[in-house]
Amino acid sequence: MAALGQVAEAQILIGQTAGFTGPLSASVKETKEGAKLYIDAVNARGGVDGQQIELISLDDQYDPRLAAENAQKLIEEHKVSALFLTRGTPHTEAIIPLLDKHHVPLVGPSAGAMTLHQPVKKHVFNVRTPYQHEAEKAVAHLRAIGLTRIGIVHTDDSFGADGLVGIQKGMAAGKLHPVVLEKFDRTKPDFTAIAARIHKTEAQAVIMVAAGQVAADGIKAFRAAHPTVQIVTLSNNASSGFVKLLGDSAHGVIVTQAFPHERSVNYAMVKEAQDLARAQGLNEISPAKLEGFAAAKVLVEGLRRAGHKPNREKVQAALEGMNKLDIGGLEVNYSPTDHTGLDFADLSIIGTDGKFRR
Repeated sequence: MAALGQVAEAQILIGQTAGFTGPLSASVKETKEGAKLYIDAVNARGGVDGQQIELISLDDQYDPRLAAENAQKLIEEHKVSALFLTRGTPHTEAIIPLLDKHHVPLVGPSAGAMTLHQPVKKHVFNVRTPYQHEAEKAVAHLRAIGLTRIGIVHTDDSFGADGLVGIQKGMAAGKLHPVVLEKFDRTKPDFTAIAARIHKTEAQAVIMVAAGQVAADGIKAFRAAHPTVQIVTLSNNASSGFVKLLGDSAHGVIVTQAFPHERSVNYAMVKEAQDLARAQGLNEISPAKLEGFAAAKVLVEGLRRAGHKPNREKVQAALEGMNKLDIGGLEVNYSPTDHTGLDFADLSIIGTDGKFRR
């Protein structure tokens, strides 16, 4: 019994709630796999100060209500030191009151809404750049290649509204107005009428702010109605699983990216992830896996800086004092007044082989 007690004390419990089933399951699983790639390597080297990191992951089925219930269970029953890699803007928003009540830091939410950045949420430590920065970059690219008849289609929730703001900023910079502006209910989308309007207006490009299966269904409908339209979507869809959902409609879709190219070994983080993947017999690192890997590096560094037996307060303080952290060619910065983390945005296009090309 004493030995069992020592094992239990030697673990650092980290909680995660995300949609392991539901419309984003493929991407969510890839992101966790990337995080586990790094966490497992740390544990194999003895963990953090002799303590193993245990990630407790609960399925919220991409439902904000379940996300809040899971977070409460992780905080109150499992007594986790931190939460990690939540997925979805409304889902993360739903757990913030619990973070504030129990003083629990959340590291690396897999959501880039500006509401998670500004004003600063005391217990939320972002790793990825805001979606609005990605959206502005996407519009600038479309303008640069001469596409000015741009449509906007977004999910009718806080994620969609946030992406819309970034797109509108980019269009205002070029004195453009959308030829189509549509929002839809992500729980029961009907893209037939929207696709018809896209075709009627002869849109040259459509920026789709949606996630997973819903985004894939919309893109297929738009391509069927208007085969030459250029489709753009955001980095929440930057996963191998999303490419599979698109099927024959994948080729040529532009996907913004919040991390370097997963084959850019000039970034030390990418090379490290590739080397660990190969050691486990994995052939490739997807953008989603790289996001999980980067978030795990930030989490582990926060745990290290928190010292022996890192509790919630120690981890919070360690993260807020983290400045100019090099995670392998990328610099993470936090302070009590800035929890943005990284400021990196890029564009990719899906090739005929289903790979993301930069």
